Amino acid sequence: MIGMVFEQPIFVEDSAHIVREIACLGAALDFLEEWPEDRRDMIFDVVLRACYDVNDGKKPISVAQKAIEGFAKRKGILVDPATVMPWIASQMNSGGQATM
Repeated sequence: MIGMVFEQPIFVEDSAHIVREIACLGAALDFLEEWPEDRRDMIFDVVLRACYDVNDGKKPISVAQKAIEGFAKRKGILVDPATVMPWIASQMNSGGQATM
């Protein structure tokens, strides 16, 4: 999955109300595989298939990015990156390590 990085990260809120960053195909697949089985539907199946098609080289990475973003928006868990990025930036020191 080398080179399978999204153009822009996608931020989603998980069931514990924690914001999760999805920045590559591997993270997208992990996110989908962790999605609760009782909440899987036809939309989930289409998005999962799109991500596997990207993984298999049948579609470009942009397809997976758009599919995950659309899925998150439809499920009401998409988080605006403008609300997340300033917080992340303020937690980083000049060495790139998170401050405690």
